[in-house]
Amino acid sequence: MKTQARYACQQCGALAPKWAGRCEACGAWNSMVEELPRAMPPKGLGPAAGRRGARLDFVALRGETAGPPRLLTGIAELDRVCGGGLVAGSTILVGGDPGIGKSTLLLQAAALIAAGGSEAAYITGEEAIDQVRLRAERLGVADTPVRLASAASVRDIIAALDDKRAPDLVVIDSIQTMYLDTLDSAPGTVSQVRGAAQELIGLAKRRGFVVVLVGHVTKEGLIAGPRVLEHMVDTVLYFEGERGHQFRILRAVKNRYGATDEIGVFEMSDRGLVEVPNPSALFLADRVEPGAAEEAGGRTAGAAVFAGIEGTRPVLVEVQALVAPSLLGTPRRAVVGWDSTRLAMITAVLDARCGLSVGANDIYLNIAGGLRIRPTR
Repeated sequence: MKTQARYACQQCGALAPKWAGRCEACGAWNSMVEELPRAMPPKGLGPAAGRRGARLDFVALRGETAGPPRLLTGIAELDRVCGGGLVAGSTILVGGDPGIGKSTLLLQAAALIAAGGSEAAYITGEEAIDQVRLRAERLGVADTPVRLASAASVRDIIAALDDKRAPDLVVIDSIQTMYLDTLDSAPGTVSQVRGAAQELIGLAKRRGFVVVLVGHVTKEGLIAGPRVLEHMVDTVLYFEGERGHQFRILRAVKNRYGATDEIGVFEMSDRGLVEVPNPSALFLADRVEPGAAEEAGGRTAGAAVFAGIEGTRPVLVEVQALVAPSLLGTPRRAVVGWDSTRLAMITAVLDARCGLSVGANDIYLNIAGGLRIRPTR
């Protein structure tokens, strides 16, 4: 029987029998890529379909033995976001813009774990061995016993890690470069990302080590590949921040073993990422102290301090706003770090209820420090 090709959307994973310029499921343009499906399994799973399934052994909810303790990375901000450390057998997906510092942070974490007596492996599919060594030299961790390898074949990776002496932490950089030789599609496609992640997650569960998958992001800031990838892993972390800004925000949007919406704050330096234990002092560092500016009464014009909660941590941030006369027929709204629809709603309330005619002016709003404030649900 001839295998018929199908077309999969690289944004949402929807399948179609023929190519189309626009995905009918998510509306993305030019995202349909031809893929050859796997051999179809038998239509039924009953006794008449072939081999009978093994009988399941059900157990009680309470176990007699406690699980292994969490693996501490030595980076307090990373451990906080993960819920107090890394859980054995779990899978973590880390996403972020190119150059934001994902590889730097994970290489630092692997080096600290290896220096603490545990086993750590770093497998790169994007860079050569010498490139990773140069980064390790710059970070000052070249002498740590991290097991380094450059590979993209999932079959080779499983053959190297499917052993009783498997490391405690495995970093895969990145999941979009991994491929299964049983699939005919190119690396980075929906089927390859889903299949490679499934094999690596199954190996981590079977051998009990922590696997960290680095994921690329789309122009909208979402992790590239099928959306089911985020449902397959245990923890999803997003690395936020501007490339021209020295501060980075590590945010947990999913965590089966800890609190969600937790953040960790880092500062990019020439020695890698440095923890910021007190983000409030960081976000308010440029404020004018009382008595410093007599003409402003010791206050910064157009700025206000906002007290919010990110996960379990209270954070003080500075909200900067500017209202200027509009030179065009349509006023401009520029928002950084906040929801633009909320700004439009507040502007309408000020015009209708407070007697302030600000709707016809240009409004600029910025959250200092590169933090993105998300409204509570």
